[in-house]
Amino acid sequence: MPGPMPTLVDYFPPLEPYLNVLHVDDDILVLDKQSGLLSVPGKDPSLWDCIEYRARQKWPTAGMCHRLDKDTSGVLVMALNKRAHGRIGSQFEHRKTTKAYIARVAGIIEADSGLVDLPLATDWDNKPRQRVDYENGRPSQTEWTVLEREADVTRVRLHPLTGRTHQLRVHMKAIGHVILGDVFYADPVALAAADRLQLHAAELGLTHPTSGEFMTFVAPVPF
Repeated sequence: MPGPMPTLVDYFPPLEPYLNVLHVDDDILVLDKQSGLLSVPGKDPSLWDCIEYRARQKWPTAGMCHRLDKDTSGVLVMALNKRAHGRIGSQFEHRKTTKAYIARVAGIIEADSGLVDLPLATDWDNKPRQRVDYENGRPSQTEWTVLEREADVTRVRLHPLTGRTHQLRVHMKAIGHVILGDVFYADPVALAAADRLQLHAAELGLTHPTSGEFMTFVAPVPF
C-alpha cells in the first residue's frame, strides 16, 4: 500500500540553481525545473515560491503554457507575450508537441516496449491522487520503451500521448512497475529506493510561435 498522504505544508523548494534557463528569445522562455519546486503557486499562502514566480522576477510577462508536477523535473516552456502564449497553448491542446520522459521504475519489465491505454479520473477520496476508472475516466495513453534493466529496477522512456494529471505515475503503477520515490503511489520499498521522484521531462518539442521552426529542447537526466 502507498504510504501516508504527504503534506505540502512542509515545502522547502530547492534554491540552487534558482532558475535553470535552457533557452530564451523574444517569445519563449524554456527552463529546466528542479524536483521539489512547484510550477505555479499553491492555494496555501506558504506555497508562493514556484518556477512561475522566479521567472517573472526577470521576465515579468512570462506565462505558463503547461505544468510539471512538483516532484517531476525537466523541460518546461513559458510564453513571453500573448500571441506566443496562444500559439503554444494551441499546440499543447491539439497534441502538436512531442514529449519524452525518463523514469526508473520498480521491478524488471520483460517486454522491450508497449502501450498503456487506461482511462484516468481523480480519486476524490484521496486527492490529489488519480486512479484508473473505466466508467468515468478520461482516455489516457502512454507509450513506453525499456532503456536499461538494473538489479530489480528498469529505466524507461515514456511518451505520453495524452496529458492527464499524474498520468505517467498511475499508468506505470497500473502495469505493476511504480516509479521509484513516488510519495503518492509507491509502496514503502519503492518510495525508499530513491531520494526523489525518479521522473524527468527530458525532451520537449514544439513549433516556434514566430519562426515556425520545430525546436526540441533537452534537459539532462539528473538520476
